[in-house]
Amino acid sequence: MNRLWKEFSKGLWKDLPPFKVVLGLCPVLAVTKTADNGLGMGMAVIFVLTMSNILVSIFRKIIPSKVRIACFIVIAASLVVAVELLMQAFAYPLYQQLGIFVPLIVVNCIILGRAEAFASKNPILLAAADGLGMGMGFTMSLTLLGGLREILGYGTLFGSQVMAASYKPFAFMVEAPGAFVCLGLLLSAMNIFTSWHARRKGQAVLDNPAHECRTCGICSR
Repeated sequence: MNRLWKEFSKGLWKDLPPFKVVLGLCPVLAVTKTADNGLGMGMAVIFVLTMSNILVSIFRKIIPSKVRIACFIVIAASLVVAVELLMQAFAYPLYQQLGIFVPLIVVNCIILGRAEAFASKNPILLAAADGLGMGMGFTMSLTLLGGLREILGYGTLFGSQVMAASYKPFAFMVEAPGAFVCLGLLLSAMNIFTSWHARRKGQAVLDNPAHECRTCGICSR
């Protein structure tokens, strides 16, 4: 159970895509004009990534190593087709907004990266936990970025007005350069927080060396 939680939770912060693991930037920058778009793309990626990891893990001992990448792409492509059909049937306006980036999920670096680096080497439950955690982290990242750009660029959040009537939308934030600026600001904020947390943790160890001794035994020498 501890191992399952570890593999699931790493995608929520430690290896959070795309901020910690800088992969899958094309959809991150292209579809996050609104929080709705970010959430929709993220949900599609959760499904494809989790199911892809599960299937790759199931067939990992059958797939020949020389053609493993091609097989991973076939698995991902089949799942993406299923997502496309579901979106066309139940969320067609969202499908139109996401456009070409829905079929391009098949070549998303996160999908192939997790299949190659993790799912092909681990059992089904761990692969599912890894895929679900990475997918949820990716969804949160896209929704956060999309929400920030939507608030600044339109004055709305999930289509609802959140800024005062006198607010003048900053249209730059919903253009392509605005996506890079928002991503850079969020990356900077996360790096600052990570550095601050590391310094605080180090100071806590210095203030209580006995805790460190119980951990590694060095201080007790």
